[in-house]
Amino acid sequence: MARFYIEDFDSGKKQMPIQEIELPYRLKYLSILNREGEVDEALDPGLSEDLLARLHRIMVLARRFDERMLILQRQGKLGTFAPVKGQEAQIGAAAALGPDDWIVPSFRETPAEIWRGKAMETILLYYSGYNEGGDPGEGLNLLPVSVPVGSQMTHAVGIGYGMKYRDQKSVALTFFGDGATSQGDFHEAMNFASVFQVPVIFMCQNNHWAISLPRSRQTNSSTLAQKAIAYDMPAIQVDGNDVLAVHSATKEAADRARAGAGPTLIEMVTYRLAMHTTADDPKKYRSEQEVAQWESRDPITRFEKYLIQKKLLDERQIQSITQEIKAEIARAEQRWEAITRKGIDPLEMFAHTYAEIPPGLRDQREMLKRELEENTSPGSEERS
Repeated sequence: MARFYIEDFDSGKKQMPIQEIELPYRLKYLSILNREGEVDEALDPGLSEDLLARLHRIMVLARRFDERMLILQRQGKLGTFAPVKGQEAQIGAAAALGPDDWIVPSFRETPAEIWRGKAMETILLYYSGYNEGGDPGEGLNLLPVSVPVGSQMTHAVGIGYGMKYRDQKSVALTFFGDGATSQGDFHEAMNFASVFQVPVIFMCQNNHWAISLPRSRQTNSSTLAQKAIAYDMPAIQVDGNDVLAVHSATKEAADRARAGAGPTLIEMVTYRLAMHTTADDPKKYRSEQEVAQWESRDPITRFEKYLIQKKLLDERQIQSITQEIKAEIARAEQRWEAITRKGIDPLEMFAHTYAEIPPGLRDQREMLKRELEENTSPGSEERS
């Protein structure tokens, strides 16, 4: 009986009709610090003492600022926002980038925004209902908060494509949650980035809950990192509560992107210790025992133990840093209150949509300007 063969369309060689396709993929999981702050010396990235100190300070600042924002929200001074408690190790990713790189956040990246230089009063301005708070500041290479789930990933790929087109050696880092991997934007961004080898780092903060939906109901994949396999993209899963592991994985991905080797997917395995947003009650869908287990893996506590063992930190310094941060947050709050008392110029709404304002929009601006001047001129109360 004659053997039946088929022709491989790519190589032209004869092949058997049934055969296995070997794919050269293996995923790694990276953790450098254990819960006691002990480090694997072979994996220690050897960060400078100044960088380690700054990482710790901004992590603590982000935690305390988050706590203060929650108080302000409960007082009715802020609108709803997404607390970041438990996910401060994301700062390790931001710290692995240079000033010419871009950070494209979703809505739970306050620590990364603060690291990049966004003022806390600007963050407060945004969450108190002023769109002007979306302006991160000149030259920070930081995009505004992106609330629609997954939408920011395509923005990051566009930035990365533009940088590659201009032959720039910069990268774009975009953050998103585990829930965003179920969105079409995720797959479109991943596919485009892989096909065109765009210098983008996809940072998935797997905090185990997409609002009240557990990660087990989000996907049947064993890991979220493995979703990169379909796009022939390197991927790694890291301990997302280990700031050193997050930094190392991001640095490696950034170096690879700068060398022209394209995008990387990093899955940060972390946990949201607080609510999804301030409009949410997590006690309705998850147990206190689960939260307690993750509190024992707190990224700040773990990092402090590491720094204490290296004799770079002690309890007295921790208390001093805490007091300094409390005063720093208070000053930011005072600046925010001063801005809101003064008010925002309504004409600013015309300033940031077009590089050159079109005639129709310019006419609207002049019309509003005249109306504002009439309403604030002497005698306007009598006319009204």
